This record gives sequence, structure tokens and C-alpha cells, in this order.
Amino acid sequence: MVLSMDRWIGKVAVVTGASAGIGAAIVKALAGKGVKVVGLARRKEKIDELTKSLGKKGCNVYAMKADVSKEEDILSSFECIKKKIGPISILINNAGFKRNTNLTDGNTKLWRETFDTNVMGLCIATREAIKNMRECKIDGHIVHLNSIAGHQIPTVVVTNVYPASKFAVTALTETLRLELNAIGSKIKSVSPSTVLTEFRKASNLVEDEKVLSKMPYLDSTDIADAVMYILPTPPHVQVHDIIIHPLFK
Repeated sequence: MVLSMDRWIGKVAVVTGASAGIGAAIVKALAGKGVKVVGLARRKEKIDELTKSLGKKGCNVYAMKADVSKEEDILSSFECIKKKIGPISILINNAGFKRNTNLTDGNTKLWRETFDTNVMGLCIATREAIKNMRECKIDGHIVHLNSIAGHQIPTVVVTNVYPASKFAVTALTETLRLELNAIGSKIKSVSPSTVLTEFRKASNLVEDEKVLSKMPYLDSTDIADAVMYILPTPPHVQVHDIIIHPLFK
């Protein structure tokens, strides 16, 4: 099987959580292949900086300010994309969220913020992308960026509701696959799972950083490379789950 990104050249890809880390690496990789990339993030200015750093390839990147924990932000962004940029062919659900709290006496607001981003935001963005793909008869591609915490509970850091939100992503990926198969759609849903550390600094997870800094870790480009492997696969191929572990260096 020869893999090529040619069928996605000039097509529209939406990447959530695109301002830094894995999201930014995926934006860069897609733009380099001639894909029109719409980056959604609360920190739009960071995407603008990335766009400038890409030179000529930056003309393929469109930055939009959006908080995926808010349905109104997602809906308005997708409506703008359809009207001003074009129909959506690829959705990369990358936005992720974790907060310092616990289960025994935890903060309800922080629990809810985690689920609103990691679960509800993913579901709403997926629904809107599929709606557009079906309207435009596009055999598109949906990638859920999950976590190893969506497969097993980490014991080295305080995790509270975060694994529960990521186990939900694992279940949602399989449920979506079954729904798409039932309606005869060739839209594909994929969930690469990995050990992530990049977003912890942004979430001010100081203790997590101290523990994980002593462990092997993956670079954002490692995950972007995995996504760039998945996207060229033909419509009859279903890449359901990829788990990526780092090795000790």
C-alpha cells in the first residue's frame, strides 16, 4: 500500500488545540503538505506566530479564536469555516485539558471543565464536522487524539477525572465507528493514544512536571508523524487505534 497525501491537497482540515504542542506540530505538518489548515484555540495569537514562522507554507493556515469547552464557540467557528474557507475534509480533535484536583474532596468546577473540553467539545466538533462532510459528500477523516490514560490508569501522578474523560474518548471512538458503519459512511474515525506531557505546563501541573521530567517522553512531532501516517490510508482501511510509547534514551 503506497501512502500519499495528494488527495488532501487544497482540502480543509480543522485542528483543535492548535496553539502549541501536538496541535501546532500537526498544523505545521499538514500545511507542509498543501492542506488548508484551520487552527482553533483560545490563544489565537500563538497560531498567528506559527503561521508567520512557516513562511510561504503559512498561507495554508487560518487561525481562529475558539474555546472548545463552549458550544457556541464551536458552532460559530464551523459556520465561519464553511462559509469563508470551504467544506471540511479532516477534523483533528486535539484539544485536551487537565486540572490539579482530586476525587475525595475535589473541585466540581475543575471536574466539569475537564469533561467539557475532553468529552463534550470533542463530541460537538465531531458532530458538526460529520454534518458538513455528509452534506458535501466527502469521505473525510476524523482523528481523536487520546491518551494512554484512556486505556489504563496512571499511578505516578494525580489524575482525578482526567482518565475518566479519556476512557470516554476511547468509548466514543468505537461508538462513532459503529454509527458510521451502520449508515454506510466512509468517514473514518481514528484514535491515536500516547503518553503526553506538553500540555501540563500550560495547565500549571507543577507536580506532574516534576515526576514526568524524570521519565521518557515523546515529542510533539512524534504524534504529528503518526497522524500523517493515518491520513493517507485509503477509504477502505480503518486505523482504529495507535498506542505510542517512548523508550528510555
